[in-house]
Amino acid sequence: MKDSQIHEVIEKLEVAAREWNVPIVTDITRRRRDPFKVLIATVLSLRTKDETTAEAAERLFNEAATPEKMIRLSAEQIAELIYPVGFYKTKAENILDICRRLIDEYGARVPDDLEELLKFNGVGRKTANLVVTLGYGKPGICVDTHVHRISNRLGYVRTRNPKETEFALREKLPPKYWIVYNDLMVAFGQNLCKPISPFCSKCPLNHLCNRAGVKRSR
Repeated sequence: MKDSQIHEVIEKLEVAAREWNVPIVTDITRRRRDPFKVLIATVLSLRTKDETTAEAAERLFNEAATPEKMIRLSAEQIAELIYPVGFYKTKAENILDICRRLIDEYGARVPDDLEELLKFNGVGRKTANLVVTLGYGKPGICVDTHVHRISNRLGYVRTRNPKETEFALREKLPPKYWIVYNDLMVAFGQNLCKPISPFCSKCPLNHLCNRAGVKRSR
């Protein structure tokens, strides 16, 4: 794939994505832009399927939708509400720690700065970038396994891990695509561009893709 073809990639995926479910954190943001809910929902989503995350987030936010309300719950109560998300006990402890620090150090306001967000337990670059982009509408590039895999499969970047992919995309991806890129690639990865045996025969990007690392497809 040529670098200049990224415009066609985005255009075709935006059309195809109309038929796909959006990632859960994006869905939460569409209802109302709330950086706190973006932060907590993203923490819940790590190593967890979207459907499970959506149900857990709804239960949790029905009980506590602000840092002040969250710290009234115990870690055990939070764990019960978010079960069966992956590592639910650890996430419950992290959520409480995040909320206490938000209140004590940030006036209960979620920071809009990447480096500040990375200081919280359980918050990595993916989570921090999602808060910045979806929570505040500021430029950022969120890279998860889908974004990393597909960007390399297309031949747009050649990187070894998500962190390298983020910085490579910051160098070459046009800024106007930064916020939408994650949503499109995640939906694409969940629906067509699977990790193993992707649906290349139905793919709108088939004529552009290098198919790097693809050993078999459908």
